[in-house]
Amino acid sequence: MSLAGKVVIVTGASSGIGATTAEAFAQHGAKVAIVGRNETNLKATEAACKAVNAKAEILPITADVSVDAERIIKQTVAKFGQLDVLVNNAGIATTGHILDIDVDQFDKILNTNLRAVFLLTKFAAPHLIKTQGNIVNVSSIAGLRSFPNVSVYCTSKAALDQFTRCIALDLAPHNVRVNAVNPGVIITDIHKRMGMSAEEYEKYLEHCKTTHALGRVGYTKEVADGIIFLASNTSSFITGATLPIDGGKHAMCPR
Repeated sequence: MSLAGKVVIVTGASSGIGATTAEAFAQHGAKVAIVGRNETNLKATEAACKAVNAKAEILPITADVSVDAERIIKQTVAKFGQLDVLVNNAGIATTGHILDIDVDQFDKILNTNLRAVFLLTKFAAPHLIKTQGNIVNVSSIAGLRSFPNVSVYCTSKAALDQFTRCIALDLAPHNVRVNAVNPGVIITDIHKRMGMSAEEYEKYLEHCKTTHALGRVGYTKEVADGIIFLASNTSSFITGATLPIDGGKHAMCPR
């Protein structure tokens, strides 16, 4: 995969897809800056990275991507001297009907899911040009398809997909690739953070067997594998792509 010695930033690395992705990069020999708001969870991610590669160089950065983008890039480059891969994974989601949601919810989601990605990309780009590195954005099936009661989240991810394509064209002359993965329903804690009870979550996962063509939901490792592929030289002729990792959900239509 040609990732040994590469310097990688993974945002939202304190849980879920981000934590598993950081572990995967460490296993491939990369130096990884792990970014998250929860210091305790970041330490757990760091320990998991060291468990798969005792020699892994890990830099925990406790930060909020919506306000600390420049510091995240500067701190990583100060520690490792370069930047090869930026994984914009940090994201938040809430539910709400258009009659109920307010502008504060809209601003909060767009600030984290889109504005922070813009800032991180802007500050990272000069360093990625030097290394001819790449960016992988973690979007969602919600960027490719429409769902009720999550309009702001869907909008943020659709915008992220378009941002991915546009920045891929901006940076292509510099041989910097930009791609995105679009996960379907993946077993993480995001739905519980959105307010689902344990019982509701179990019912939701059972329902999802009918909404994903492969008849099941996905696992964080399956998304991390896609991110590793797009970040590595194995995908050297791929840029501006949005890769569904969703068990075929994007291809389904209700009948």
